[in-house]
Parts: sequence; C-alpha cells; structure tokens
Amino acid sequence: MESRFFGEYAALVAEAGAFHGDICAGVALGTRMTMSGLRRIGITDPKGADQKKLMVFVEIDRCPTDAIMALTGCTPGKRTMKIHDYGKMAATFLNLESGKAVRVAIRADRPPAPDDGSAQPDFAGAAEEELFRITDVEVPLHPGDLPGKPLRRVLCACCGEGVMDGREVECRGDLLCKPCFDMTGYYRIVA
Repeated sequence: MESRFFGEYAALVAEAGAFHGDICAGVALGTRMTMSGLRRIGITDPKGADQKKLMVFVEIDRCPTDAIMALTGCTPGKRTMKIHDYGKMAATFLNLESGKAVRVAIRADRPPAPDDGSAQPDFAGAAEEELFRITDVEVPLHPGDLPGKPLRRVLCACCGEGVMDGREVECRGDLLCKPCFDMTGYYRIVA
C-alpha cells in the first residue's frame, strides 16, 4: 500500500478515536470500513460536498459505529445513519445520488483482534480483502426513511403519543405505535 494511505489512515483513526474516547480495535476496524465503503460508492468528501449524498446503515451498536459516525458525519438525528443492531460487525454505505451501495462486513474467518491497541498496525497494513467481505447491495428506501422533515405524524390510539414517518401499525382500524401493538418495547411501565 502506498504511504499516502497510511498517513490518511493514521489521521482518520486519530479523529475517530478522539470522538470515541480511545483508539481500540473496533475504532480501527470502523475506520477501515469507512474508508473502504466510501471509496467504493464514490464519496470523497462525506462531511462537505457529499454530505447530502450519503446514508449509512450500521449493524452493531459498538465501537465501529462511533468511528463511522465520526468520519462520515452521519448521525441518527440527521437521519443519515440507521442503526439495525443485529450484533454484526457490518455497515452498508449508500450513495443517495447514484443509488450505489456496498455492505462492508468483518470477515468471520479473521481471528479476533486484541483490544490493547496492538492490532492497529495490522489493520492499517492488511489488504481490504483480508479484513472485509464487501458486497454490492440494493437498499430499498421508504420516503419516510430519508433525511428531512417528517412526512407524516399520527397519534397512537392506545398511548396517545405521536408516531412519525410511517412507523405506526394499523390494527382493527386503529393506528398504534409498535410498542403498544406488540407489547415488546424496550421498557415496561411501572406503577
């Protein structure tokens, strides 16, 4: 690999580490995932000229997600990062302008990295194919998933709370939020 890559990687992993709070193996891998994903979808300036062209879907709520967030500027609040916590070290990078999307996943046959910082030189020097399985994918988007103002807001017939952008469920003619519909929310109301 060329020396410019190592310089770029070092600067980016430092930026991601500053955001995350330290440079661990997950931040190092998230940095490489971001570099690979952006390059393959043609995004060169994710926080500047290309910021409105990029959306990222992450599949884990751990360190790589912080690196991806720090380096792309994508966040859930801007609706440019979607978190689907499948517990997988993977992310999909989508160019909204071209529709080009790639899923970058940590190779399952790669031994786990020690979390003491010693893995970073290995991640910097390893070939992309050694670290990741990269797949061209399609990402169907509902208009309510795109960045921008909410397209629709309804009230849940059960709890009375607002539900935005088509996240409601119709049940026997009533519109319900998902927790009221299936009673599987992440919280329980205590008396």
